[in-house]
Amino acid sequence: MSFGEFAEAFPSESEFIERKSGFNRTAVQEAAVAFANADGGVILIGVDDTGGIVGRELLPGLLDDIHQAIREARDPGRYAVYELDVDGRPTVVLSVARRVEGFSQTSSGRVLVRRGTMKVALFGPELARFINERSLQRFEETEAGLTLDEADSDLVAELAPTFGWSRDVPERLAEHGLLLRDGGDRLTIAGGLYLLRDPAERLGKTFIEVLRFPADGADYDRRLEIRGPLHMQLQRAVDEVMRELGSELVVLGVRRYDLPRLPLVVLREAVANAVAHRSYELQGTSIRIEVYPHAVRVISPGGLPEPVTVENIRETQAARNYRVISVLRRFGLAEDAGRGVDVMVESMLGEMLDPPLFEDSGYSVTVTLPIKSAVTPTERAWVREVETRGLIEPGDRFLLVHAARGERLTNGRARELVGVDAHEARRALQRLRDAGFLVQQGSRGGASYTLNESLAPPAGLLLTRQALKELIVELAKTDEAAPLTNTRVRERTGLDRLEAFRLLDELVNEGRLSRVGQRRGTRYQLPSVDGK
Repeated sequence: MSFGEFAEAFPSESEFIERKSGFNRTAVQEAAVAFANADGGVILIGVDDTGGIVGRELLPGLLDDIHQAIREARDPGRYAVYELDVDGRPTVVLSVARRVEGFSQTSSGRVLVRRGTMKVALFGPELARFINERSLQRFEETEAGLTLDEADSDLVAELAPTFGWSRDVPERLAEHGLLLRDGGDRLTIAGGLYLLRDPAERLGKTFIEVLRFPADGADYDRRLEIRGPLHMQLQRAVDEVMRELGSELVVLGVRRYDLPRLPLVVLREAVANAVAHRSYELQGTSIRIEVYPHAVRVISPGGLPEPVTVENIRETQAARNYRVISVLRRFGLAEDAGRGVDVMVESMLGEMLDPPLFEDSGYSVTVTLPIKSAVTPTERAWVREVETRGLIEPGDRFLLVHAARGERLTNGRARELVGVDAHEARRALQRLRDAGFLVQQGSRGGASYTLNESLAPPAGLLLTRQALKELIVELAKTDEAAPLTNTRVRERTGLDRLEAFRLLDELVNEGRLSRVGQRRGTRYQLPSVDGK
């Protein structure tokens, strides 16, 4: 571009143009926020107040500083950075788009609006009015710059029967916020997310990344990029993570239990929430699913939609992308409004796993799903076996496990274990008593409860580590004709494969058993005397 062309395109500072001879992080952030809250604009770096070209090259350090300045703002919206050559002099152009959904704030919390050449801070009634106006607009319903002809015909055909449409499909798409019909059939952002074969090619990083982290490393050792229409992304992401996690195999007597390390419904809802509530204005950021040995973290771009907070997330509901989530519900991939978080919490409780954790940084929402519990896989399997005799409420499972460990339960202990008041604790203990799972001793304030002996919990729930070792040695003594193997120890004790192996290995190291054979042929026996 020649200087004359540049001067014609950017004649002076205005409501759309800001000049900066150098770079100042605070000043650039404030200008970007003000443009985002108005009608957008450009910030010229390397141009003085008179329009003279001072020159500024877009070196990696400057680009990082610009990204950092924008990233530190709250909900900055879309922007682009590029270098412009003006008669051989480099100039940096930062283009900021108008926020359609919500509003932007500086890192110090100020709401600025561009008026003429000024950055005006809003306060009081004016601020309240501005926020209300912006809250009524949804980015997902804005034009995506695509026509219905560019949509995948197979995806349109798949969507129609899901909603029960038999005719006038374009009109139905418009009714559900997926199409704009005024001035032509144009896809909205929500429409593009479901009706393009690969939305990420046109709408930014609208895909899901799955990253696997090893136990002993800070860097991931596997990365998978899952692209495609939103509903297909969600299904594939959940399948991939569940496959990666695997399950816990527990054998109790003749029964085998495959216990998923996370409940499927919990993972599906966490990913569905990320897909449905992320900020699609943040086009440079994808949804991330991080898989660790101890937890799964689902990270969604954008903070929680107002007025939801981490503290009120179970009581308050708000949909950032109402059109997006309504389609997910039609596909049966998301819970009804207000039920998603409840389902996650209750399902984790039902499997006796630690509850999900929610964090809101203002820039992203992270849901952490722990793969751990104070209850062992063997105990979880045993509770499932007990439940074949009668239904048990989620909180009651913990009481049953502690009774199986040999505890005598009181009202006070039940309150401590389940986190309820005295009335609810008494009701829980009496429910288990009436179902035949617990036996009551004493009455009123002196009542205590123990496990009904007929339930016969596996030895691994009741015995100490030393007692388990004695049991294993006794197995080797009393039935020497039957080889003592890891499988036989698991069947007798209810321990999982790794726990049984550790005990057998300890007994070998202590000289109380000897190991014969290798791999699947490994068996254990009493050590020989004098080499015989």
